[in-house]
Amino acid sequence: MEILFYHLTESTLEEALPPLVEKSLERGWRVAVQTASEERRDALDAALWTYRDDSFLAHGTDRDAHAADQPVLLTVSDGNPNGAAIRFLVDGAEPGTLDGYARAVFLFDGHDTAQLEAARRHWKALKGAGHAVTYWQQGPDRRWQKKA
Repeated sequence: MEILFYHLTESTLEEALPPLVEKSLERGWRVAVQTASEERRDALDAALWTYRDDSFLAHGTDRDAHAADQPVLLTVSDGNPNGAAIRFLVDGAEPGTLDGYARAVFLFDGHDTAQLEAARRHWKALKGAGHAVTYWQQGPDRRWQKKA
């Protein structure tokens, strides 16, 4: 399993997440996005429907009746009801077990001390457990640059 840490320095989560989810869907992967709170899940729910004027990202939430059928599922739990291959963990969400995923991606806001501390803690724990982890940071042009 690949584990990636994406350090947001130039854009918001609402700007950075949709293209990453779209790329995951293009690979044929189902997607889970785990937030740290129901309020944040609901805010991302609204943002994914309206993030571009000419398009939207079809998805569901873990409060929907057919969560297992969603290609993209927003959740506050660490379960995997839609059989996702990739899990995005945002806003310092606690990962639980990551078994069964092809990729886990931690997206964290570089301007939020709590999120930085959570990312460092997760990095240390996952690296210490023998996982291959990579660290990516946004450059001034908002493109991802591999740093470690």
